[in-house]
Parts: sequence; C-alpha cells; structure tokens
Amino acid sequence: MTHKSRVNALRLRLRKQKLNGLIIPRQDEFQGEYVAAYAERLRWLPGFAGSWGLAILTLNKGAIFVDGRYTIQVRQQVDTKIFTPRHLVDEPPTAWIAENLKKGDVLGFDPWLLTAEQAERFAAACAKVGARLQPLASNPIDTIWDDQPKRPAASLSVQPLQFAGQSVAEKLAMISKLLAKAGADATVLTQPDSVAWAFNIRGHDVPYTPVVLAYAILKRKGKAELFIDKAKLPEDVQAHLKKSVTIRKPGELEPALKALGKSTVQIDGAWAPARIKAALGKARIINATDLCVLPKAKKNKTEQEGARAAHRRDGVAMSRFLCWLEAAAPHGGLTEWSVAEKLQQFRKDTGMLLDLSFDSIAGAGPNAAIPHYHVNPDNCLPLRINEIFLIDSGGQYQDGTTDITRTVIVGEPTDEMRDRFTRVLKGMIDVSCIRFPKGTCGSQIDVLARQSLWAAGLDYDHGTGHGVGSYLSVHEGPARINKSDRTPLEPGMILSNEPGFYKQNEYGIRIENLLLIHEAKAIDGGERPMLGFETLTLCPIDRRLIDTKLLTRDELHWLDTYHARVLKEVGDHLSGDELTWLRKACAPFN
Repeated sequence: MTHKSRVNALRLRLRKQKLNGLIIPRQDEFQGEYVAAYAERLRWLPGFAGSWGLAILTLNKGAIFVDGRYTIQVRQQVDTKIFTPRHLVDEPPTAWIAENLKKGDVLGFDPWLLTAEQAERFAAACAKVGARLQPLASNPIDTIWDDQPKRPAASLSVQPLQFAGQSVAEKLAMISKLLAKAGADATVLTQPDSVAWAFNIRGHDVPYTPVVLAYAILKRKGKAELFIDKAKLPEDVQAHLKKSVTIRKPGELEPALKALGKSTVQIDGAWAPARIKAALGKARIINATDLCVLPKAKKNKTEQEGARAAHRRDGVAMSRFLCWLEAAAPHGGLTEWSVAEKLQQFRKDTGMLLDLSFDSIAGAGPNAAIPHYHVNPDNCLPLRINEIFLIDSGGQYQDGTTDITRTVIVGEPTDEMRDRFTRVLKGMIDVSCIRFPKGTCGSQIDVLARQSLWAAGLDYDHGTGHGVGSYLSVHEGPARINKSDRTPLEPGMILSNEPGFYKQNEYGIRIENLLLIHEAKAIDGGERPMLGFETLTLCPIDRRLIDTKLLTRDELHWLDTYHARVLKEVGDHLSGDELTWLRKACAPFN
C-alpha cells in the first residue's frame, strides 16, 4: 500500500466508526522517543520518520505538526497535499482544531497514546467549537495495518550494583519516603526509563535505548508491582526482583488501578496515558512529576565514575575514527552511510559497545544543515572536497551513555565556515566554563551558547542541551539547557552542550560535549556556594575550522587545556599513526 492508499483506507474506517477525524501521535503507550516497530504509526501512515511529531487526519483534510528540528525533513518525507506541515509551537494542533472542526464533529484518539494532559488540552479545544474528543477502545490504524509487526518479546537483563550504585531496596525505600511526604499511598510509573532505573533492570524492546516497556505501581506500604510478561524475565532477573517486587501480567494493570479505590495516587499527567488516569476511577489523584525523574537524573558516585570510563573509551573510538576519516576522505569514495558504519565499527572494537545510543546523524554538505538528518544507504551523499561533514553519534555501554557531535572539513574551509564554526565553539566553551549558584536553571545559561552567534545576527532553532541517562535514555529529563527551561540544575546531572549553526542547502555546524554538574571549588571572598561543569567528552575539535582571532584569551586557554587532557587520557590507549595524529590534533595554539 502507498501512503495515499493507507490514508484512504483509514478515512473509510473513520466513516464506519462515525468519526470525523483521528489524532495520530508519534508516541507509543509509554511516550518514548524511540518506539518499537509495531508503534511506528506515524511512519506507516504519512511516512514521517522523525523522533517526534503528531498528525491529525479528518475526512477531507490533514496536518502534521513538528518542531524546529524537522521542518525540512517533514517536507521531504510526507505528501504535503495530504498532510500540511505546521510548526508545533507557532501553529499548534489546538489552533488547527479550532480552524478545521465544527459543531457536532467527533475527533477520535487512542487513550494509550495521548497523555492525560494532552487529552485534556485537545478536549478543551474541541469543546470550544462544539466538537467532541472521543477515546477509542482500539486504534483504527491497527485495524487496517495488515502486516503490523508483533510487540517485542526481548528478555530483560539486570543492571548490576557495580554499575547502578544503589540497590532496588534502597531506591524503593527512598520513593516510599517521597510518597509519604507527598501524602500519597501509591504512584504509577509509566515512563520506561523510570521503571528500568527503579528496579535496576534493562530491556531491549526499542532501538538504542535499553528501557523496559512495562508499567509499575509503587506503594508506600507493601511490595511494588511490575506489569510485564513473565516470559521476558530470565531466572536471574526473577531472582533479582523477587524480594521487592510482585510480577503481574500486563492485562492485570487496569484492574489493579481500579483496585486502588479511594486511595491517593500520584501520577505524572505530562507522561501518563489518558487511559491510566481513567482507570484510576475514584482514586484521589495528585498530578506531580514522576518521583524517579530527579533521583535518576542526579547520578550517584558509581554512575559518575561509570560515565567517565565510558567517555574515555568512547573518546578512543572517536579519535581512531577521526584519524581514519582525515586520511581517507580526500581520496573520495566515502558516503554518509559508509562513514557512519565505520564509526560504529570503531566503537564495536572497544569490545564493550552494547548498542548505539541513537540513530547516528551523518550529514555531508547541505545535509549537515538538517539538525536531525536521517541517513540511509539508498539515498545518501558522498563526502566531497571542501565541504563540511557533521557526525552526531553515541554509544550505549553498561557503565554509561555517550553522545558527541564533531564537525570536520574535508579539504579547505571558506572564511565564512571558519567564522561560523568559531562562533559555535565560543558558545560551547562559554557554557563549559560557567560557574553558577544553586537554583540556576538551563534557560539562564542558554544565552551563553548563543551570544557570539547573536552578535553576528545568527541563531539556531534547537535547544542547547539535554539530560543524558546512565545506560538509559540519551535524552533524559528533567533538566535541559534551552531558552525556556525552569528546572534547577543539580549536582550529578549529565547534560549535553551542543550549540550549532545551519545554513540551509549549504552546510551545518554543531559541536557537542557532555557535561557533569558538580559542586565548584569555593571562590575566595565568595558569598554563595557555586556549581560548575566537568567535561566528560574526550575528543579533539577540528583545528582547521577554528579562527583563533575570534577567541578570547580565556577561551583559547580552555581549548588548549581541553586538548591537553584529551591527549593525556585518550593518547594512553593509542599508538603508531593514530597517536601521531592525536598529538597533532591536540597541539596547543599558544
């Protein structure tokens, strides 16, 4: 079936169900960034392959909503005669509903795929025009998707204490105290990485992220309950969970929620499916942030040491790769796909790679200007002389998750490329160096990454940084560095630092390191305790693209110091031509 024929089939189905339209989110039942093949409904119907998006299809119109990362990609992948692309922020779905629905219309949705808060917003938007939002017992797309893949059945594994740093019993005891403080009897965990973290288990159900596709109920008193197919639990996992957790079938979740009766239950309405909230029935609901989110983000000492080890290992792989790339690229014959595959091989050569942490972004020339460009072997560009190549990639190791972007030149850069690259570098350095008082949030730091670009009338349309998990999600809440985030930054959090610049149809630039927040050394005469960043990523930055005249003395000192550290920590694991290359790549400017 073509995408057009699938749309026609869906519209026929909607008519049979007396529906005027359907909301089609990218999310699965767990609201994850990466979803299993069975849940790729937005890819199957309109053809959109981005990591976030939402479509609304009515009997005669359609729209697809994406953020700034995908404004170019969506037009490349989707038939815009059927689905009109709209910017998620500037042209939100609620506004489209007001423009396109009328009194008496019924807009259907799968209550497992919209969060409780999303459902409330959509219901209010429908009500304003006299329409109605209708939860459905089954998803209409699933009824016409004849070859829909089966749900994943991969086995779980234990995240040992030597990597987790905290036992399941300790984590559940902490959550019990938090429940008591909140005046709640129980909480429902709906985010897969929270379930994985709380029970020190890891899954293999979705690409790149070792999470567990399961729900859990944690109680202030009594055992926690994990709702999962027992066939996915090897004997060692069952033994690991036995003392603290009761294993129940997935189909028992809704009865268990209803059984909570008039108890006080905390859920995170921003993430919990609307169906979960509905199943709680008469329970008193406290809508608050998932209790696992903050302690999970604040990595313990064991996880911090694991992150350092993972980044040293990843830095060796990246340095070997960049050495190879610099020698091979000028001779031609390389493509975006082949280069991404080569980098993956270098990571595999460490002997400790378990998976990539996301689908590598490998953009040559104009494709580098697409922030979340998706490369495939059948349609990719060659690396060409005097063009920029951007590679954003990462690895999943049992001791940590990595995420790094490096931008390199094949041949010689233009003066404009060097100017833009150096302005991006200045922003990355300025964020790396900042000290800040406790209570500071990411929005207060974001300007540092952009100020040099702003001075030249430039900017970039994505956040500067996101949280990163510990052998978990490469995109982790609650803290971020962007223009609007209000979450206080706390010691132990790991954040990316990735300013960029993108000249459409010509080139793109992004430089990304991961940072660990720590308590900064006291300043003589200082009056407030300060926090700072420790750079975890260890990999050279392309000297050929740097205009040192644009760097301040302090920025240049940071760069030389960083490269000296890279040479020391990574160079110990290299030899021969690779070590020679690294010494040259890390040579000081002063």
